Amino acid sequence: MRWNVLLPLVCALASCNKKEAPSIAIATCPTCVVADGRGFTPNKITLPKADGTTKLTFTRTSNETCANEVVVPALNINVPLPLGKPVDIAIPTDKAQTFTFQCGMGMYKSSIVVQ
Repeated sequence: MRWNVLLPLVCALASCNKKEAPSIAIATCPTCVVADGRGFTPNKITLPKADGTTKLTFTRTSNETCANEVVVPALNINVPLPLGKPVDIAIPTDKAQTFTFQCGMGMYKSSIVVQ
């Protein structure tokens, strides 16, 4: 099964709730992250500062890398990413800060900027 074809629909149904066509949802969904053969896409996420948390949805679409889990060291988050299944992670947005997220081996690193 080709997850890169189905991912826009998965992202749209899982968290984006956009009214656009599914093929557009992945490009416009600011809280969807794909773990694929290149690591994490996008590699930088910017979130607005607000009370509470923001949900990021991670979906692994490939077995080609070690990005089979997502780790946010500053938040003590270490969550497996099952192939093709969206996984939600809550990120605190109550103050301006930057978090690093990465694969379990630390080979693919990305950032979440709350501003």
